[in-house]
Amino acid sequence: MSKMCEICERKAVIGNSRSHSNIATKRRMSINLQSKKVDGKKLSVCTNCIKTINKHKAKEA
Repeated sequence: MSKMCEICERKAVIGNSRSHSNIATKRRMSINLQSKKVDGKKLSVCTNCIKTINKHKAKEA
């Protein structure tokens, strides 16, 4: 299973680490994944989607 949100399909992005002399080396910036039960299923969901889910639940109530 890859490190990808199962709702919005966001995944890690590639960027550069810059040293003091401005030499670039590749680095990977992962997203913040949490396991959460959504509609009775356990999913790997990013925190941005969790925030959105909670916002929609608050509107319904």
